[in-house]
Amino acid sequence: MAHSEDLTALLQAWSTGNGAAGERLMALVYDELKVLSSSRLRAHGGPVTLQATELINEAYLRLSAQSDTDWQNRSHFFAIAATVMRRVLLDQARRRHSARRDRRLESSENPEQLAMSGERAEQLLSLDSALDRLEALSPRQARVIELRYFGGLSIAEAAEMLEISEATVKRDWALARAWLLSQLPALDEL
Repeated sequence: MAHSEDLTALLQAWSTGNGAAGERLMALVYDELKVLSSSRLRAHGGPVTLQATELINEAYLRLSAQSDTDWQNRSHFFAIAATVMRRVLLDQARRRHSARRDRRLESSENPEQLAMSGERAEQLLSLDSALDRLEALSPRQARVIELRYFGGLSIAEAAEMLEISEATVKRDWALARAWLLSQLPALDEL
């Protein structure tokens, strides 16, 4: 795990347009991002064309496009990285869902469109919609779900990122999971 003060300095330099700081930052956080992305891809079950490296690369491209972000610290970076990974996976689910509706694309040899089962894409989109509703009710609980489910963070890591106690994360996790499962009975995991 990279030292928090080093990352903060690199993040701040990167936000001012220092490309070398961005490259150094990526070198420091690459392994942590790979663990996060690997856990998300495993959680999605079934065949997934995206590999952990591809998810990291796509997330990095999207993060680097946020040049006006005022990166505060390591926690802030990883919290946004989890959100970006969620968006990458949702984009893939939307493409799959769209391809499923368009019969012309069903016979396509494009592996990205066939990477996620139609049922899994539907579940992911439903989860995203329910998560948006949860965010209106309890933003912190929604953030805990996002960090743990999409970001693959442990309770301790989520507590550090949200700057709250582990007990609060456990409570929010349990309450949010129960709420989401009541909204989405077909959800097979969370």
